[in-house]
Amino acid sequence: MSLLYMFSFPFIQRALVAGVLVSVCAALLGVPLVLKRYSMIGDGLSHVSFGALAVAAALGFTPLYFSIPVVIAAAFLLLRVADSPRWNSDAAIAVVSASSLALGVLVISKTSGMTTDVDNYMFGSVLAMSREDVVLSVALCAAVLALFALFYHRIFAVTFDESFSRATGLKAERYNALLAILTALTIVLGMRMMGAMLISSLVIFPALTAMRLFRSFRGVTLCAAAVSVGCFCVGLAVSFAWSTPVGATVVAAHLALFLSAWAVSLIQVRRQR
Repeated sequence: MSLLYMFSFPFIQRALVAGVLVSVCAALLGVPLVLKRYSMIGDGLSHVSFGALAVAAALGFTPLYFSIPVVIAAAFLLLRVADSPRWNSDAAIAVVSASSLALGVLVISKTSGMTTDVDNYMFGSVLAMSREDVVLSVALCAAVLALFALFYHRIFAVTFDESFSRATGLKAERYNALLAILTALTIVLGMRMMGAMLISSLVIFPALTAMRLFRSFRGVTLCAAAVSVGCFCVGLAVSFAWSTPVGATVVAAHLALFLSAWAVSLIQVRRQR
């Protein structure tokens, strides 16, 4: 009865629709990002998104419309840094992340105040999701899923053997850029609900959990999507029942499932030996 009662609230309905779509997109993109060792780019983009949202709020712009081009530009920058042998990519991403986070906090502290706004931006809030946010999330998530499905085989090739892909004439840079753009869109869409500190967990945890259970790229991808949606729904329900923050509860559900999958994989390895 309590679960049915939960869905009678419009803000829960909005959170469920947007959360499921963002979870699927983040999980699908997380698999190639983790395999290519680009997972820290997602964390860096979440901090850039925080700074962009803070500046948008201070200037009176629509947060999502302002943040999307800023985060996409940052995604190209971080991707270029990660591929450049002249840069220490981890250090460069850390610099961008810390700078964006500091800028966001400074802007908020000088405009609308620190307490509520910083909590909402950094840790997310279900109440922050408006009807317009959900409509935009549905449209952009549909585009992300369509593009991922359309270029699935090329993303697969670039993920596992980029050098061979280049040798066969595949424009690896284009698909790396596509991956960066899709990740940027997903990070921006999910940040209102999960927060800058927690949104990258939707990219990393499902992939790591699925890799403990499956070995094929397709199996890992499908499992990651299922895990992400399941953990989000469980986290949302537990959050409503126990009055806990949605973002943190969803991450706790992911952690519990990852530890369970890790234990199962260890048992399987010991049995094979």
